Amino acid sequence: RRHTRYISVTGVQTCSLPISRIFGNIFRRFGQPMVCGEIAAGLILGPSVVGRFFPGAFHSIFDPAVGPVFSIMSQLGLIFLMFLIGLEFDFGHLKENRSAAFTISGTGIVFPFSLGLGLGYYLHSAMGLEGSPLSFSLFMATAMSITALPILGRIMIELNLNRTRLGAVTISAAAMDDASGWIILALITALVRSTFDPGRLAIMVISVLAYAAIMMLVVRPAIIKWSTGVLERNNGTLSLGAMATLIIGLLISAAITNIIGIFSIFGGFLFGAIIFDQEELREAINNRLRDFITTFFLPIFFTYTGLRTDIGSMTSLTLWGFGAMVLGAAILGKMGGCTIAARLCGMRRNDALMVGTMMNTRALMELIVINIGYDLGIVPKSVFFMLVFMAVFTTYMTVPI
Repeated sequence: RRHTRYISVTGVQTCSLPISRIFGNIFRRFGQPMVCGEIAAGLILGPSVVGRFFPGAFHSIFDPAVGPVFSIMSQLGLIFLMFLIGLEFDFGHLKENRSAAFTISGTGIVFPFSLGLGLGYYLHSAMGLEGSPLSFSLFMATAMSITALPILGRIMIELNLNRTRLGAVTISAAAMDDASGWIILALITALVRSTFDPGRLAIMVISVLAYAAIMMLVVRPAIIKWSTGVLERNNGTLSLGAMATLIIGLLISAAITNIIGIFSIFGGFLFGAIIFDQEELREAINNRLRDFITTFFLPIFFTYTGLRTDIGSMTSLTLWGFGAMVLGAAILGKMGGCTIAARLCGMRRNDALMVGTMMNTRALMELIVINIGYDLGIVPKSVFFMLVFMAVFTTYMTVPI
C-alpha cells in the first residue's frame, strides 16, 4: 500500500506539472494569462473530465489513499504562495488615487457582499443544506466580493494598462479590495470556528490583532536588521542557511495563525506582508523561491481543486439554475457595482466598463477562498462546483471584454 501511495503521488506530480504548462501556453496564445490555462488543466484532471471519460486511469493516478498526502502538499504550497503574495503586495497603491479607488473598492465589496448574503440565505433554504444558514450566507457573500489582485496585475501588464491612470485607479481599488477581502475572510473564518460564541470570538480577534502587532513591531525590525547583514555578506543573495531560517519563520507564523483559529495561510501572507518594502530582500527571496513554487506547488493546488470539482454533483436542471444565479449575482454585484462607481467618479462609459470588468476578475484568490469554505464544511460539493465555475468564468471573460 505504501508503494502504491508513492506511485500515486508521483503520478499526480508527473501529470499535473506538464499538463499545466501545456495548457498555460495554449491559453497564452489566445491572449489569456498562463494561470488561466493552469486552472483549466487542474479542472480537466479532476472527476469532471478525466474521471468521467477515463475512470480507470483516473482512479489509478489519483488513488484515494494519497488524499491526506496530497492535501498536505496543497496546503504547504498555499502557505508559500500566500507568503509570496504578501511579499509582492504594494501598499503604496492604497495611497494613490485615493478618492476614486476608495469609491470603486467600497462599492465593489458592498454590492456583491449584499447580493451574496441574500442569495446565500435563499440557496441554503432552497437546496435544503445542513449547517448554519448564517455561516453559509456569510461565506457566499465573501466569495462574491473577492478580486484577484495578482492575476489582475498580470492581465494589466499584458494589455499595457499598468502605466495608465485607468490602470493605476483599478489596481489601487483592487488592492483595497484584496486587503478588505482577507480581513473579511479571516473574520468570518473566526466566526465560524468560534461557532458564533462571543467570548471565543473575542479571544480569537484579540489574538489576531496582538499577533499582527507583534509581527509589525518586533518581528519586522528583527528580520530587516538580520537580512541586511546577510545580504551584505553574500552580495545580495540569501545563503541556504538564511533561506532555511526564513522558511522556518514562515512555517512558525502559519502554525500560530492556525492555533489562533484562522487558517495557516493568513500567517504566510502576514509574514510576507511585513517585509513588502524591503526590495533587496524581496528580490533575493524571489530568486530562491518563486520559480519553484509557481511551477511545482501551484499546479498541485489547481489539481487539488480540480479533484474537488465534480460536474457530476450537478444532478438536476434546478442545480444548474442555482449555478446561473450564483454567476449572475457575482457579475452583477462586482462588475455592475464597480462600473457604476467608476461612472460616478467621472470616468467615460468604456473606461468605467473596463474598470468593472477587471475588478470582476477572481481567479486564484477565489479558488483559495472556496477551498477554505469546503475545508470548513460550509460548502457542499454542488455549491463548490458552482463557485469554481463562477471563479473561472469571471476570470476568462476579462481579457476578451
